[in-house]
Amino acid sequence: MTDSGVWGARDAKGEWQPEELPKPNPLFERPLKLKTILKYHFGFNGFFWPFNLFYALLAAVSWIYFTPALERTVHFEWGWVAEIYLRNAVLLTLIAGGLHFWLYIRKGQGTAFKYTKNWLTTQNAKFTFKNQTYDNVFWSLTSGCMIWTACEALSLWAYANGKLPYVSWRTHPVYCVLLMAMIPVLRYIHFYWVHRLSHWTPLFRISHYLHHRNVNVGPWSGLSMHPIEHLLYFSGFLMHWIIPSHPLHMIFHLMHAGVSPALGHTGFHKLVAKNERGIIADNYFHYLHHRYFTVNFGVEALPLDLWFGSYNDGSAKGNAAMLARRARLGNRVS
Repeated sequence: MTDSGVWGARDAKGEWQPEELPKPNPLFERPLKLKTILKYHFGFNGFFWPFNLFYALLAAVSWIYFTPALERTVHFEWGWVAEIYLRNAVLLTLIAGGLHFWLYIRKGQGTAFKYTKNWLTTQNAKFTFKNQTYDNVFWSLTSGCMIWTACEALSLWAYANGKLPYVSWRTHPVYCVLLMAMIPVLRYIHFYWVHRLSHWTPLFRISHYLHHRNVNVGPWSGLSMHPIEHLLYFSGFLMHWIIPSHPLHMIFHLMHAGVSPALGHTGFHKLVAKNERGIIADNYFHYLHHRYFTVNFGVEALPLDLWFGSYNDGSAKGNAAMLARRARLGNRVS
């Protein structure tokens, strides 16, 4: 399998760029084009299908079969909290570990659609254990899954004790479905602002630097963060302490934050098997953030970077704007 000239091209430095560069969400362009908007949001490889729908179904299965009944969570006990941690750790391992196995151990598609020809480093003193993968697995399964689990356990305890605004799927099905659909949007808005905060120089130096050791990213890089950053990153669950919601909404919110970064950090543009038909895997938009640090703090689907001057689509114009902005910022990474 080789790099496709149809999908993109690799330069002399080994950097691969997709033929189709990131584009703003058509919902925010004028004039409005209904067909384009519907395809962007509901078509295959669109905003909802397949990945956000998959995460929602994953959360639903987890709530029904792998979450302690609310009656058990009235009092904090290590048993039910440990069950939640085990579920979260297993899910993350299956998704991040599965992607890592296929792409980086088995090298199932070689460097086809890989943004850089470099593989993950195994002898680098800047990483814990001097190994990039071991470092990322450690921070993801310890700090990441523990804080994720703590947020979920605290919320379940609060729901069980009537301390949070609760809404039933049986009595408000339309509201509950709409809120499920809005959770990725709410999470991405929150992510943009806490990510910008993480790039504030003092905070970057004590916490966010750990995540950015991954210039060349892999699936385990997504949730590899310092505990301070994990607290900020997962803090979006607090929305459900204000917005009337069901425990499933909270679980979906946290699970989306916990497992979706694995796909967003594969380092590959597409996941393919024996041919070049496949699904869009990574996000070139976010890869540029790991490469340059000072651009693309949010996600391509929301125009926050465009509105606040940190947008870069990887084009010559986008790179020139990035360099001009970097000159204004000096050595800061925000």
